[in-house]
Amino acid sequence: MAGECEAAGGARFTLALPRGRPWQFLRPVLLRADVPGVADADPEARLWSLDGSTRLIFTRPADVVTYVREGVADAGVTGKDVLLEDGAGLVELLELPGGRWRMSLAAPVGASWPELLARRGDALRVATSYPLLTARHFAARGLRPHVVRLRGAVELAPAVGLADCVVDMVETGRTLAAHGLCEVEVLERVTLRLVANPASHRWRRAELDDLVLRLVAAVPA
Repeated sequence: MAGECEAAGGARFTLALPRGRPWQFLRPVLLRADVPGVADADPEARLWSLDGSTRLIFTRPADVVTYVREGVADAGVTGKDVLLEDGAGLVELLELPGGRWRMSLAAPVGASWPELLARRGDALRVATSYPLLTARHFAARGLRPHVVRLRGAVELAPAVGLADCVVDMVETGRTLAAHGLCEVEVLERVTLRLVANPASHRWRRAELDDLVLRLVAAVPA
């Protein structure tokens, strides 16, 4: 399995961490947990950091799971939204404090969502960066809408006629409102999670357990 030889051979313990807004919430916790390399790390200027036996890799939250799954990183931190979409095969270890997001279904302001859903049915067009999660949500309600996958600017889709509604991550709701959308349903509450590569979870269990304990201790009561 990818990562097993590296872990067994005593390579540097590697942690994949998210850049951008999640890092703002995560950094204080990692500092209190005394994770090596965090104090001097600048994810926007440098994509990796070495400190003794520990290596930090900074990447997009959605790519953290790839680094961990492929064994390049022993563990990583990403959002629950990423894990719901693409977290197969990873070991989830811990929920972390900090950012509080939600995965929401949003439709144009003034539209009656029940009427729109009844009128469009399986012809409904839903724009999202989370096609698997979105399809599962509607399938559980007996619907198979057309899911339009976008990499960003999902909230623009209804305004230009690409979709009837969107499924997207929401923090304050201001971006949705600015594009004439309002939340009609919260699909998932999203927080940051610590995950591990299965081989590392087996061969580097002591290091991972120590990291979890230090992170738990670093969380304010």
